[in-house]
Amino acid sequence: MIIGRLLREHRNIDLLLVALQRELEIFEQGHRPDYEVIRAIISYFEVYPEVYHHPQEDLIFSKLKRCDPDAAAMVGDLAHEHQEVIDRLHHFARAIDGVLADREVLRQDVGKIVRDFIVRERHHMMWEERDFFPAAVTALSAQDWAEVASALTDHGDPLFSETAEAASDALRAHILQLEQEAEAERSATAFSSALAGNPRHNAERDGPH
Repeated sequence: MIIGRLLREHRNIDLLLVALQRELEIFEQGHRPDYEVIRAIISYFEVYPEVYHHPQEDLIFSKLKRCDPDAAAMVGDLAHEHQEVIDRLHHFARAIDGVLADREVLRQDVGKIVRDFIVRERHHMMWEERDFFPAAVTALSAQDWAEVASALTDHGDPLFSETAEAASDALRAHILQLEQEAEAERSATAFSSALAGNPRHNAERDGPH
């Protein structure tokens, strides 16, 4: 079912938010995060949710407004929500670009922008899953869902393409692999630093005098 696919995509998005949050914690501790990971996450959000995921939800919402206007009104303004998601993403991307370009930016301001993106993206998905998706499942008929699927397929939406889906999975796997490699490298560095600062280790390494 289409809603099941959207829920799976939400879970994938949340995995990326977890990876981003870990990099944010490194940044807020005064260390250098892995900007390759952060830029890859931004690139993912610029392509998949913005170009494919949100338009699919918008189409479902248009059906909901036709089938049950009162339920749609109670859900809220989905188009406005999606525009805010895009605006937050662009704000986030500009902040990271500013850091990488060595422009004068306050660390706390950048941290606040990234954290706001994470928190509000999760809130957006929670809102959809709590209010929008159940309303759509209740109101739309089997014919409505068939029309949604047909319309998206006719437009060549990669959400319904096995090849495109595999490519998206590969991108997600790449981002998570980058995060795992960055975490392993930081752990190794921290371990080496701890050993270097351990007097007993230094004495054992230098041997008796």
